Amino acid sequence: MRSVVLSISILLLSSAAIAQSATPPALSSIKEADIKKDVYAMADDHFRGREAGTLDELKVAVWWADELRKAGVAPAGDDGTYFQYFNLWRNRVSAASTVRVGSTKLVPWQDVLVAFTAPGNVTSTVVYAGRASKAELDALDLKGKVVAVEVSPDSINLNVSLPERRYPSYVYRKYGADLLARGAAGIIFIADEMGEKSWPAVLPALTRGSYDVDGGPNVDLLPRMPVLWVHGNNAAMLKGNPAIEINIIMEHFSYPSVNVIGRVDGTDPLLKKEFLLYSGHNDHDGVRTPYGNDSIYNGADDNASVSGAMIAIARAFKKAPAKRSVLFVFHGAEERGLLGSRYFAVNPTVDKNSIVAVLNADMIGYNTIDSAVLMGVQPPHLNSPELVKMAMDANTEGPGFKLDTLWDKTTHVEGWYFRSDHLPYARAGYPAVFYSSMLHPIYHTPMDEAKVLDYKKIRKMAEWMYRTGWKVANAPKRPAVLPGFKLER
Repeated sequence: MRSVVLSISILLLSSAAIAQSATPPALSSIKEADIKKDVYAMADDHFRGREAGTLDELKVAVWWADELRKAGVAPAGDDGTYFQYFNLWRNRVSAASTVRVGSTKLVPWQDVLVAFTAPGNVTSTVVYAGRASKAELDALDLKGKVVAVEVSPDSINLNVSLPERRYPSYVYRKYGADLLARGAAGIIFIADEMGEKSWPAVLPALTRGSYDVDGGPNVDLLPRMPVLWVHGNNAAMLKGNPAIEINIIMEHFSYPSVNVIGRVDGTDPLLKKEFLLYSGHNDHDGVRTPYGNDSIYNGADDNASVSGAMIAIARAFKKAPAKRSVLFVFHGAEERGLLGSRYFAVNPTVDKNSIVAVLNADMIGYNTIDSAVLMGVQPPHLNSPELVKMAMDANTEGPGFKLDTLWDKTTHVEGWYFRSDHLPYARAGYPAVFYSSMLHPIYHTPMDEAKVLDYKKIRKMAEWMYRTGWKVANAPKRPAVLPGFKLER
């Protein structure tokens, strides 16, 4: 009997030593070759870019569920499956919408771009402001009128990713609030050279419309001031205070999207009821306007790199479980506005209070092998100093990345903190951090293919995420959220 007790004591001491070790026991099972194989498969043309709300997104979800099953990772979705389905609502400007200036009818998307997916109805006259200064604009009577502005790129920072796609929104930020405050009933931007260049770049997104998980086709979007773009060669028709009629009509559609969720149970009788959550996304941009010789946006870095890392981490936890249980959530519809994570954060498939922390990653396979970013580190993005310390210690003990701190600042032009799946969790009160290797020239282009990624770096990022998760999943107490945590927007 004494020998049995001694053996149990040794076993418990050994388990405690493993749990507290700086090196997680299954670290060597995270292999570059396995990650590469999974990323190549996920980013293959077979899945046609995995656009949210399409059969291609559902197809890759089924494939991932099967890979989780092969790895011995238990299903943690709805009704004993790996899946959590949700409705993706699409709102689109109808082709029945009309814009008429004087006696000329402008064809939506060909002659005029509708900048916002929202209903609007205006009958008024056009005030042609041209390139008026602020003082000159202040002298104009704009109340109830549609103001036409010749765009000037002055003071607009275009040193950002995908500047052509973002230019119209930057122009609106420059002019919109002031013109709205002046009582304008609508705005027409007359495209400059950059505006003409951006036209085909923004057209796919504008014609697709906006997406949400809330409401439905019976819930209209709130009407807002119409904001239009016209080509520069149409400027003359806007002079002389012509009459204008704008009628923007909305239409709505519903599509299925899905989160894929796996679980590795913990070993501690009490702590196994709590969950560490790893977060990534399965979808990308699908098939769209050709760019060069390709029209399939495979999304190898964004975000097959993370999906490949997550299943490698799942296999490691399966080989050597931690005290707490671990969830692996492959979100749907991230590219449509973080919809899968927004849905899961409100409707988790486990007790909401049992989720102790969220480790999210997005794009981890590009840029120099020795650098990376951890976001959620600097106020006001910092919501859990304890979780951040675990992540920082894990980096020091393991891959030793040089961490770029600029991306987490509120002043960074990219606003990168607000563009991935950790955000809904942070807003819902979960401790959350975000791993990335930052943006790059092939971001959201068909050139983001498996063959261009750095798989040594992806393995290093996976190691960092695994080391952090091992700390969280074995810590005596869960990381706390800062009281009064509030983001800047």
